[in-house]
Amino acid sequence: MDRPSYPLLQKLAASRVAIEAVEPAIDGGRFAAKAVVGMPFRVEADIFCDGHDVIAAALLHRRRGEQQWRETPMRPLVNDRWRATITFSEAGHHEFSIAAWRDLFASWRAEVAKKHGAGQNISLELEEGKHLVEQALAVHDGRTGGDRSALKALLDEVRSSASEGDRLAVLMSDDMAALMARWAVRVNLTESETAFPVFVDRERAAFSAWYELMPRSQSGSPDRHGTFDDVIARLPYVEGLGFHVLYFPPIHPIGRTNRKGRNNSLTPEPDDPGSPYAIGSEEGGHDAIHPELGTLEDFARLVEAARQHGLEIALDFAIQCSPDHPWIKEHPEWFDWRPDGTIKFAENPPKKYEDIVNVHFYRDAIPGLWYALRDVVLFWLKHGVRIFRVDNPHTKPLPFWEWLIEEVRQVDPGVIFLAEAFTRPKMMKRLAKVGFNQSYSYFTWRNTKQELTEYLTELTREECRHYMRPNFFVNTPDINPYYLQTSGRPGFQVRFFLAATLGSNYGVYSGFELCEAAAMPGKEEYLNSEKYEIRAWDWDRPGNIRSDIAFINRLRQENPALRQFTNLNFYNAWNDSILYYGKFTDDFSNFLLFAINLDPHHPQAAHFEVPLWEFGLPDDATIEADDLITGQPFAWSGKIQHMYLDPHQRPYMAWRLKAPGGRR
Repeated sequence: MDRPSYPLLQKLAASRVAIEAVEPAIDGGRFAAKAVVGMPFRVEADIFCDGHDVIAAALLHRRRGEQQWRETPMRPLVNDRWRATITFSEAGHHEFSIAAWRDLFASWRAEVAKKHGAGQNISLELEEGKHLVEQALAVHDGRTGGDRSALKALLDEVRSSASEGDRLAVLMSDDMAALMARWAVRVNLTESETAFPVFVDRERAAFSAWYELMPRSQSGSPDRHGTFDDVIARLPYVEGLGFHVLYFPPIHPIGRTNRKGRNNSLTPEPDDPGSPYAIGSEEGGHDAIHPELGTLEDFARLVEAARQHGLEIALDFAIQCSPDHPWIKEHPEWFDWRPDGTIKFAENPPKKYEDIVNVHFYRDAIPGLWYALRDVVLFWLKHGVRIFRVDNPHTKPLPFWEWLIEEVRQVDPGVIFLAEAFTRPKMMKRLAKVGFNQSYSYFTWRNTKQELTEYLTELTREECRHYMRPNFFVNTPDINPYYLQTSGRPGFQVRFFLAATLGSNYGVYSGFELCEAAAMPGKEEYLNSEKYEIRAWDWDRPGNIRSDIAFINRLRQENPALRQFTNLNFYNAWNDSILYYGKFTDDFSNFLLFAINLDPHHPQAAHFEVPLWEFGLPDDATIEADDLITGQPFAWSGKIQHMYLDPHQRPYMAWRLKAPGGRR
């Protein structure tokens, strides 16, 4: 006998149950799947074994660093696929594993049921069943509690029963089955070869409505620089629209060297405020505030006032500097210099950013720059900011982001990072893997029914659903989409409705509610952009869609189905200009249907299917519903119905189905 191979033989022989295709397992467990406190987290795997014995499986989960696993039974689906659903009670790092084993008592019950049903003698089988119970108690001899007492009592009843029928009844009882499922010896216990990481976020990472504004444009006059006090005066407006997050572009001192003028002009006027993305001057850098906005004390008052209005403040984390940033003199090794001794300005040929210089992350910049940037985030965290929108993270090293985000999470696991990365798909997804809680997406440029259906199917059905949370911004200071430039008020209603009902996270840049669309000719950029000048807005100007925004945000708050992202189904509406879809909770107690006319210029009509089959109803059934816009209840009879959507009246419809019994 080849004795050296015996340890391998023992190991392989013991692990008799196969555990495969675990999901979610991001890159085999290299990165964490994402979950949310209090929301269902579903794990699946293929689990099977040789022969015909019954097997059992459990999902094991714990907070990272804990010794003890918590266990949740898994249930079989079809084709050897198993599933368990759990919820996490606190944010931070967690992990899960899977265990499976041969369940000899369940196999015994199945065999005895067949033999007894066939009229065969089962006296020996009853002895075998009794022995399995005795074995369970013996193996767990040191355990106490109600389960042990109950199992011991049932065993005593089996031993004292004079008749075979009574012993059979006790051994086959539901109470015995439940106790043995927890206490029986786990034969050929097999565990997945690795523990899979999960990062659990607070709810705001998965359900949020962002409103972006330029603080300096909140004074009401183009001739006066806005202050944090002006922003405080605007908080009731933002709260009234139903937003959760109030997001500011950079609020730091703005450099004067090569300052840009209006409409990105290279020849500014003396009073032009410059771009807030040209960060840094003699007044300070990334941990300072532009003096005309106020002081740190003023900012603290703003953060507290926002909290009282149900709003969180989000800041832009833009890793770039003006030529006047203090770091350039203090740490020249963090920057790139040209052969003639001049500093290298930021470029994205053919675009040039003469008012900005970039840091580099390696050579003599590591580790000093990395620590400095981490400390910037921790500085603002100390001052009440727990949400950061990160500018162009795809142009910075991936290892830097993985390190920085983990460093911040060690201080506060509830900090949220939004990746503003309109770049290649794999890079966007990798940023989500390394830790970004939310991600910009291609939604802004998906306009047709086919484009939206294909893209949302990818985001909600493919593996990326486990780690990438899109934030559907409808516009930004940098992006004035062509669709909005040409679609009028109905187009703004269309894009907002899509973002807020398809996505659980979405955002708007102020002016959107006013249907502001004036553009630089031939470009997806705003004319007279607030990036380069102070603007004053009439927030009540005719044609605004404030009522639409407040209404849809109220729907989002009132309907649990809209707090989730991957619970999306597209349904049939026979018109390529009408997108028709549903969102629903797992138990169908909240089942919503939406229809939107993607054509902002013309009325569109379509026959469509009411998804009666989701509730197990026949095609000619009647189902009750509520019109969420009018508030009126009604009923649909039959699967095929008809809709008509005039974009100049209202381009969208919303209904809530009343599920018979509340479940499918």
